[in-house]
Amino acid sequence: MNSTTINHKSIYYPPGGILMWIIIYLELITFGIALIAMVYMGDSEPEVFHNSKLLLNPTYGVINTVVLLTSGLFMALSTYEFKLNNNVKFKKYIGLTILFGLLFLIVKSIEYYAKINAGLYLGYNTFFNFYWLLTLFHVVHVIVGIVILSTLYFKRKTKKLELVDVEASAAFWHMCDLIWLLLFPIIYLIF
Repeated sequence: MNSTTINHKSIYYPPGGILMWIIIYLELITFGIALIAMVYMGDSEPEVFHNSKLLLNPTYGVINTVVLLTSGLFMALSTYEFKLNNNVKFKKYIGLTILFGLLFLIVKSIEYYAKINAGLYLGYNTFFNFYWLLTLFHVVHVIVGIVILSTLYFKRKTKKLELVDVEASAAFWHMCDLIWLLLFPIIYLIF
């Protein structure tokens, strides 16, 4: 192995590159701190948090959990097919990942619409401040992920796509899944 060859099996070079993993860890720490703050505030205002949680429809959360986990499966399959150089299946699975990401946004938009119509805006109370800030921040990540995945989908046509691009995109997308798996139970189930 010469000095310019990257050893993808090295701990110093995780899939997607070290920079992507630094970003992922920073994002997880950010969401983690916010969730700890939410739990702390929930202890300070248990009645407000409990009554506010009852105003949520957990069905939306369950649907979006299934949708994001399914999209994560398709992302893993697209990465696998890319490694096999199977263009047709890669595009199919990356397309399905994007489709399920869009479905997540549609379900979330329906939920947001219901909250706004019920007058449960940002500023309504402490619980809904956390609800809006955490879920909107997550939505921004999903939108960024969809843009990244769409770039992969169309870049593959030109054959200029590298494995590190696919792995970095997959790592980012799976981070969105993981963050939702942390948000869902704390926001919809715990209080």
